[in-house]
Amino acid sequence: MIQEKKEEVMRLWLLGTGTPDPSLNRASSGYLIQIDDDYIIFDHGFGAYHRLLQLGVPITKITHVFLSHYHFDHIGDLPRLLLTHWDQGAGKVDDLNIYGPQPLQQIIDGCISMDGLFGPDLVARTNAKSSLQVYASRGGDGTRAKPNPKLQQLEKGDIVSEENWTVKVTEGYHQQPYLTPLAFRLEHGGKSIVYSGDSGPKGGLEKFAQSCDVLIHMCHYINGMMDKDEDVMGHIELAQLANNANVKSLVLTHMNEAIFDQPGIKEKVLQEMGEIYKGKIYYGEDLMEIPVI
Repeated sequence: MIQEKKEEVMRLWLLGTGTPDPSLNRASSGYLIQIDDDYIIFDHGFGAYHRLLQLGVPITKITHVFLSHYHFDHIGDLPRLLLTHWDQGAGKVDDLNIYGPQPLQQIIDGCISMDGLFGPDLVARTNAKSSLQVYASRGGDGTRAKPNPKLQQLEKGDIVSEENWTVKVTEGYHQQPYLTPLAFRLEHGGKSIVYSGDSGPKGGLEKFAQSCDVLIHMCHYINGMMDKDEDVMGHIELAQLANNANVKSLVLTHMNEAIFDQPGIKEKVLQEMGEIYKGKIYYGEDLMEIPVI
């Protein structure tokens, strides 16, 4: 259960540190940041929603969702988040603010439009007597509107500004032209968190992440154990990126469980990365809280 810590500027939790591979230990990509009353989600892959419940965060507290790209391990639990936020909010909670690359409208319509996956469900929940009774019992009043999230499609160079925080946007490098992967830099109170989404060593994130307090970056494989792939990041390239960008703390995530979670591998990875990058390295685990100091 999350406990309030008023003295901290930002709080960061890892909801999912795994890959598309099914795992009981590592959910797919998902991250939660709290800034005052704003609860901000970065990606929400399969299992990330369950981790959110384990943290004790009411779904209705989520205010903003940023999506880096549309691989299923980054958006698999998005429909659940969107629908339960609406259902539990019972018309008393503002609709979610959802941001992502093109084609954001198509992705959301595929979930909640009349022709979408949950279209028939929403027709029933907004018309059936029993569903309207549940809606009223949760504080709903009058006719029940369908979910209507506030969507903003993003591209490289965009900036999202709220009252006391901003998110800057750049493009990563991951399976273009089939996807348009984004990376985000969240800034508040003189602190910054950079989330790479999925991006390989060709991504050019060094300047974007320069001197950030926390860099959350995929570490998909161990160099030398598989063919080099410019779409994903190995541990040596990631250490070099963190060193060149002068980041204060590096969070390893999106780790291939079959490779990383084996005896002796954690020690090998941390030792070899530590020879290149001298900042703090967090070997990401689900539900871990990362200090932003």
